[in-house]
Amino acid sequence: MDAFTYYNSPVGLIKIGGTETYINEVTFLDEGSDRVNSFGTNPLLLRCIEELIEYFNGKRLSFDIPVFQKGTEFQTKVWGELLNINYGKTISYMTLAKKLGDPNCIRAAASSNGKNNICIIVPCHRVIGSNQSLVGYAGGLWRKKWLLEHENKVANGVQTLF
Repeated sequence: MDAFTYYNSPVGLIKIGGTETYINEVTFLDEGSDRVNSFGTNPLLLRCIEELIEYFNGKRLSFDIPVFQKGTEFQTKVWGELLNINYGKTISYMTLAKKLGDPNCIRAAASSNGKNNICIIVPCHRVIGSNQSLVGYAGGLWRKKWLLEHENKVANGVQTLF
């Protein structure tokens, strides 16, 4: 059975869901979102919060928490590729499509990127437009900008990326 908990991060409330063996949801909740009571906390959910706190404090550059999300074979491949984008770096949707082996799959790759249900940990925010612009982020472009600037600052000591 999935359990849920919440973490009030620097970029808003985050819902964290998972089982005893993996995390399957890390999503942003906007004001006015229905907040369901937690079904209790399990050690993995608490560990996920700890890793997110370390990330936001600039102490964690990658996550150790086990994750799993259901999707098509192609979506799973896209999400796996996202895990290869280094902290503080970005790639374009076209580069993502090429890494998947087919530059023509750019729209499908972008769509799968947008269906990622484990934000931050599976870093879909690190994919940007070919012209280096901020495009598409389920959590809102302001959050994408904040996350990228945070990572850039921690990785490179630079305040502003965009």
